[in-house]
Amino acid sequence: MSDTEKYHYRGRLFLERLSGEVLVGDGAIGTLLYSRGMSLEVNFEHLNLLQPSVVEQVHVDYARVGAQVLETNTFGANALRLSAVGLQGQVREINRAGVRLARAAAGDDLFVAGAVGPLVRPRGAEAELSALEKYEILREQMEALAEEGIDLFILETFAGLEDLELALKIAHELQCPAVAQMAFLEGGRTRDGVSAEEAAVQLSVAGAAVLGANCGSGPRELLRILPRMGEFSSQPLAVYPNSGLPEYVDGRYMYLATPEYFASRGADLVSAGASLVGGCCGTTPEHIRALAEAIRSKKAPFRPTPSRASVSAEVPETPAPVRRSTFLEQWGQRPVVTVELDPPRGLDCRRILHQAGQLARAGVDAVSLAENPLASIRLGNIALGSRIQQEAGIEVIVHVTCRDRNLIGLHSELMGAHLLGIRNILAVTGDPVSVGGESGATSVFDLNSIGLLDLLSCLNRGENLLKADLGGHTGFLLGAAFNPGLGKMEGQLRKLRRKVDAGARFVQTQPVYSSAVLDKLIESTEPLDIPVLVGILPLVSERNAEFLHNEVPGISLPDEVRSRMKGKSGPEGVREGMAIARDLVEDARGRVGGWYLMPPFGKVELALELMEAIRRKS
Repeated sequence: MSDTEKYHYRGRLFLERLSGEVLVGDGAIGTLLYSRGMSLEVNFEHLNLLQPSVVEQVHVDYARVGAQVLETNTFGANALRLSAVGLQGQVREINRAGVRLARAAAGDDLFVAGAVGPLVRPRGAEAELSALEKYEILREQMEALAEEGIDLFILETFAGLEDLELALKIAHELQCPAVAQMAFLEGGRTRDGVSAEEAAVQLSVAGAAVLGANCGSGPRELLRILPRMGEFSSQPLAVYPNSGLPEYVDGRYMYLATPEYFASRGADLVSAGASLVGGCCGTTPEHIRALAEAIRSKKAPFRPTPSRASVSAEVPETPAPVRRSTFLEQWGQRPVVTVELDPPRGLDCRRILHQAGQLARAGVDAVSLAENPLASIRLGNIALGSRIQQEAGIEVIVHVTCRDRNLIGLHSELMGAHLLGIRNILAVTGDPVSVGGESGATSVFDLNSIGLLDLLSCLNRGENLLKADLGGHTGFLLGAAFNPGLGKMEGQLRKLRRKVDAGARFVQTQPVYSSAVLDKLIESTEPLDIPVLVGILPLVSERNAEFLHNEVPGISLPDEVRSRMKGKSGPEGVREGMAIARDLVEDARGRVGGWYLMPPFGKVELALELMEAIRRKS
């Protein structure tokens, strides 16, 4: 029997065993290595090459306590994840070493499962991978695992169906059975909003030999989810719960559920339909020892024919929009003008309230409030925006970045913004913290600007990003940022189209200084058929111009403009900068429906002067 035939045989043997008995999986690898002294700064998969004896000992310890299926230490060993630490060229080495280490502990008696986790986009990245790119990344890893001789794949902790279905396609091509597990949160939906029922149907259709859930929740929540999957699929079910929820104790994250509790819940999971039970985050050899003792003698649970074979598409009914006036009410009748103000660095907001009042009295349509611009600490713009609306009587566009809050915080802040009367949101990814250099701060970037627009659109439909009902809906008018000043506008335009698809209904651009850029901007955005407010940031000196050109992300000044500002400062610099801005306004007259003015250093008088030029009839 060739090696290929041998491992295909062992894959069939695994499925045969699973049809008649309950198999015990192993427990966590990453959190166990962490508890044994490995730093979080270490790439755990790289340990297959750097410290193989440490990894092999983990497998040996699980085998000794009764685990019958050992997972390889390869969960994140794909080129996308490994590129974060410069190891993308060692995908095959790391994965093949992972199989050898697991096989050394498993021998011929236990099964070796090639662990494959989801593809995770680097934090803050706007670009999405194409289906072909995802296929190639997953194929490289899975092919290496299969070549080294795994018995099956465990595809685990996926939140979206598309990538998991792609991995199942590759498993089929490699003729290796696959366990497909999704990570569900409280309520039985994944982070991407996939329900347990939908997952069961789609994964069965996609060819999963075994399907189920892992991570995300502890045993109690998965006890609720597993029967829901069983109603929609006749495939064997697998479940690898966490050891409860972690607590932060003395500088370490600790999972405090006892092995006895975990084992008792494992027995309950078998009664609920599971044929393969193991552990995920926080579980140890002691948890698996207790689990094996609790379920060793159990037979595979009887699985009746699924009571339902399909899930009707859950399309939330979009509430009828409440008609209200917006700052765009006069679009097409006269030029719409918004003016950006930066929140103060401290608690005193008297100056910005006074400026907002000036703008309101002059007829500005809305104040645009940046959020911690250039990653510097400022007063919260949501609370400030609410106060400006109340006291100055002018609409506010609140910028919301993905840098400063995680997904939970974004949900909460946006619902709170609606409660405070904020109705206009500009969704931006945000400058990374390194731009501002605030000591000790870190960038979050759970979402990018497109993901944030998706979240806002969900809130407008009355649900959160996980599709949970909110008992009401927000009424946000969604805006997107656009930078026309980069070398090639085509990439930015593709991104802008995706933002419009995600729900953006108006656009505010980065500053424009070139007539050529303005012409291309107007021509390129016209097919989008949404209001585009062209950004103007008046220059005040040569030093100011060179700073913007060289140090501020997203701003590039044409040589002609830099030449006009050369040697100018003080009143002369302001006059020349305003002349450049007025030239652009005149060039665009009759072709631009709105302007987004960004007065430098809070000089609202410059914005008011430009507004007079904008609204002056030719």
